[in-house]
Amino acid sequence: QGTMNNLLVGGHHPDHDTPYVYYETIAGGMGARPTKDGLDAVQAHMTNTLNTPIEALEFAFPMRLKRYAIRRGTGGDGKHRGGDGLVRDVEFLAPARVTILSERRKLPPPGFHGGHHGATGENVLFRGGYEEIHLAGKETLDVEAGDILSIRTPGGGGWGEPEPQD
Repeated sequence: QGTMNNLLVGGHHPDHDTPYVYYETIAGGMGARPTKDGLDAVQAHMTNTLNTPIEALEFAFPMRLKRYAIRRGTGGDGKHRGGDGLVRDVEFLAPARVTILSERRKLPPPGFHGGHHGATGENVLFRGGYEEIHLAGKETLDVEAGDILSIRTPGGGGWGEPEPQD
């Protein structure tokens, strides 16, 4: 995927009015290798990080995970296919300040030796259930209760010319 997808959230927890900070790196598609397909939904080239389990996130922070899925079809085609990225949709249950640090929102992860590029990522805010706002790769914004942030991570690039279809 050629990037890290960093999500930072800060605010005051409404149940006990204490400040909190949440930080997460969100996985994406791994590029294909000369002898194998890339892996789906992994932290490639980023060590010692895992996803935050849904139960832990929802227990500790005023957020709810609405969707957490593999973003099918985002890996680049090739003799060996790039891995698919992820979709992680977070609903905010209280006002917060959000920072996103990500790349590959304009330029796709490249394929190599004739392999196709992986799909670019997207960051989309659904404000109040009515307005859909496409965000840049790097943003800081305030969200309200009921807003949903969708982080859609890039797929990995393919390797080698795709096999001809019969």
